[in-house]
Amino acid sequence: MIWQDLLKIRTDAPLVHNITNYVVMNTTANALLAIGASPVMAHAIEEVEEMTGLAQALVLNIGTLSQSWIEAMLIAGKEARRRNIPVVLDPVGCGATQFRTNTVQKLIDEIHPTVIRGNASEIRALISTGSGTKGVDSLHTPDEVSEDAARLSKSAECVVSVSGPVDLVVEGKVVVRIANGNTMMTKVTGMGCTSSAITGAFLAVNNSAIRAAAHAMAVMGIAGELAAERAAGPGSFQMNFLDSLYCIKESEISQRLKMQGFNQTSIG
Repeated sequence: MIWQDLLKIRTDAPLVHNITNYVVMNTTANALLAIGASPVMAHAIEEVEEMTGLAQALVLNIGTLSQSWIEAMLIAGKEARRRNIPVVLDPVGCGATQFRTNTVQKLIDEIHPTVIRGNASEIRALISTGSGTKGVDSLHTPDEVSEDAARLSKSAECVVSVSGPVDLVVEGKVVVRIANGNTMMTKVTGMGCTSSAITGAFLAVNNSAIRAAAHAMAVMGIAGELAAERAAGPGSFQMNFLDSLYCIKESEISQRLKMQGFNQTSIG
């Protein structure tokens, strides 16, 4: 259940190791703190293996790539898999350049992530040659790439989480749809990256990767709805979003949840 996962995050404060991009480090660290997890941002080659060994989840985000960061991601990812620590891979901007696309393919092949979480165009770029993105923004909707997500899930042997107006979480033939969220979330940078970080926190407390990924997207969407109701615009939305993650209640989850694909007893 979502609420049980959230309580466990708040009680256990799992360490989530992030190798992420400069744009979102502060945003994602604050979101992890607000939900109850413990974030660490460490990308130095000299320490990533040791830091990963201390963590309960690893999040790899290719938003601001460099060769040394790729090497650090490979080292950390291989250590995580050796220790059976769940790994989230966020293919930011995949399809925009060959460098990004090739990097993600290499990470998938060598690390075997637990969850790949991206927008629809990023997911399509991993399956369809020549498919592009608008920088880091999506040109497609999740439902348009549902078959691509299923193919990627099968080929990479992982859960695929696709964010959009209706989020999709796919594992093989199982498809979960989450219709929570607010359009103001698209006006604040780093919300997708935050979804990946929060997915890491849920993976740290739930052994079912598809449930952890779906629960993370549901909490993100509901927190976005709550924040939008209190915000005057994107600036105050960001502040209210952190407050909503911190204050979210079981009743708000049960009353607002719009999820299809699991039976009701498993998602409350």
